[in-house]
Parts: sequence; structure tokens; C-alpha cells
Amino acid sequence: MENSVVHLVRHGQVHNPEGVLYGRTPGYGLSELGRQMAERLGEHFADVPLVHLVSSPLQRAQETIAPIAAAHPDLEVHIDDRVIEAANVFEGRSFGKRNEILLRPSSWWALRNPLRPSWGEAYTSILARMRAALVDAASHAVGGEALVLSHELPIWMARSWAEGRPLVHDPRRRQARLASVTTFTFNGSHLVRVDYTEPCADLVPVKLKKFRPGA
Repeated sequence: MENSVVHLVRHGQVHNPEGVLYGRTPGYGLSELGRQMAERLGEHFADVPLVHLVSSPLQRAQETIAPIAAAHPDLEVHIDDRVIEAANVFEGRSFGKRNEILLRPSSWWALRNPLRPSWGEAYTSILARMRAALVDAASHAVGGEALVLSHELPIWMARSWAEGRPLVHDPRRRQARLASVTTFTFNGSHLVRVDYTEPCADLVPVKLKKFRPGA
């Protein structure tokens, strides 16, 4: 049986000068640096034999996949709600320089259970939709390669499952940087390999990641 390869790609940097946890909020597109990342990804995948393209419906994802799609003009970009960003009760709010929002009593109920997590979509729910999307993409790429443009937490849930890692985790330890590529190789419905690369590593700003629920 032939292998199927699915590249799960995270979007580029978003224009967000106010430091808002934008989540699924519409209107958040790529920054200038994010557009550079998208162009780099377009170059990275230009000679890859892609046969299927999928994107989250969010603006930043569609802007990131655009240069990739331009390099493969015979392929249509399929929008898939299953690979969208995780839902989060803090969506649309700014955390402040020291995450002050987390110190407010009004936020404590949302933080009561980090194992679910209580501030947003359950990890199990994210994984279920991502697994379904991955398997579907693989079925469209037998003997070829598919690309799915998604978001940090959904990508990390998929990789954690693939590598037998617990879904509960420290967000600061995720390995799913901006414009990164997590590649899943399937043989039929059996996952046989996971790889990770950062085509835009030199473009990603070096800064300390601070905890933000579901960021």
C-alpha cells in the first residue's frame, strides 16, 4: 500500500499590536513579517508534489496558504472548519504586559480546571476534529502529499496524539512555532512517522513565551 503524507502547517505571524488573544476573531491577518513567512513557505513547497490543499477558514491561515497555492495553480484550497483555532473564553481580550487578566477574580472560574482546559475547547474535542481532518487529507493524497494550514494548539494536539504524549501540557513547551511544518506519514490508515521542520526559523522573533490560556 502506498504512503500518504500530510504536512500540517502553522500560519505566519499575525498583525496584533494590542496583544489581543484573537483566537477565532475575524479581521486578524498577517503582519509584514508574517507575509514574508508565507512567501518562504510558498518557496519551500514549490517543488513538493502536493495533490491536496486544506486551510482553516481564518484570515491568517488563508493568507499563509496563498503563496503555496499560487505555486500549485492546478489545486483548489479546501476550507475545513475542523482545523480552525481552538475556542477560548478569553478571546478578544488583552492580557496586559504581566498577564494581569489572570489575576482578576472574574477570571478564576475559567481557570479552575487546566486538565480540560476549563478556559476553552476541551483537548479531546480538538484532537477528535484534527484526527478526522488528518485522516481525510491522507485519503486524498494516496501516493502523494497533502498540506493542511492550521493553528498552534490544534497542531500540537495532533502531534501529541501521534507521538503518544499526554494532551495536558505546558503551553510554553509546544513545538509548533510560526510557519512550522509538522509532517505525518500514513500507510493506509496507519500512522508510521512524524517529522518537524521550521522553514522560517530565521524569521521567527526570539522572545520569551508567556503563559496565556489556549494561546
